Amino acid sequence: MTALPVAGPRLPGLPPQSQASLPPQSNPGSSQPPQGVLREIPPAILCKIGQETVQDIVSRSMEIFHLMRATQLPNGVTQSHAVYQDRFHKLQEHLRQLALLFRKLRLLYEKCAETTAELGETPSELIPYLGEEAPGVQVDPCGLTAQWERQEVFKKVKQKNQEMKLLMDQMRNLLWDVNAMLTLRK
Repeated sequence: MTALPVAGPRLPGLPPQSQASLPPQSNPGSSQPPQGVLREIPPAILCKIGQETVQDIVSRSMEIFHLMRATQLPNGVTQSHAVYQDRFHKLQEHLRQLALLFRKLRLLYEKCAETTAELGETPSELIPYLGEEAPGVQVDPCGLTAQWERQEVFKKVKQKNQEMKLLMDQMRNLLWDVNAMLTLRK
């Protein structure tokens, strides 16, 4: 029986393909990756990890809100001190984890901004059509045919709507007349 090679340390939130290309960790007893590791991770992977971190932040926040909703306000009824302490410790742990997740998100943002700084584009330049008109769209002959058919269908629908409105008005007048005759009959 041959032993499988032991893989290097795994970073949470990083796909195995990206982790395979990472250099071996210099200090095996530490849970933190070496400083150069984050610099070598592509920005797309950093963004993916950031997205997962944001999802974790949202789920932790939801857990905090659920915990707060389940907590009763003091209304003169004494609760068990152990229950109070348990909820208090859970809340403290969630808040501590939330603070760590925000720090992780800030680090990911800074690393991503650092690695993409050479692109030379500011985030406002990445937003399409900010402060400008949309560029003209080339229309091909197939598009003209589709546009003509759309206009024809639109005209037919408009005509049918007019006919239905006319019929509804006639029905309304007929109902008024019937109601007026029934009232006079009594």
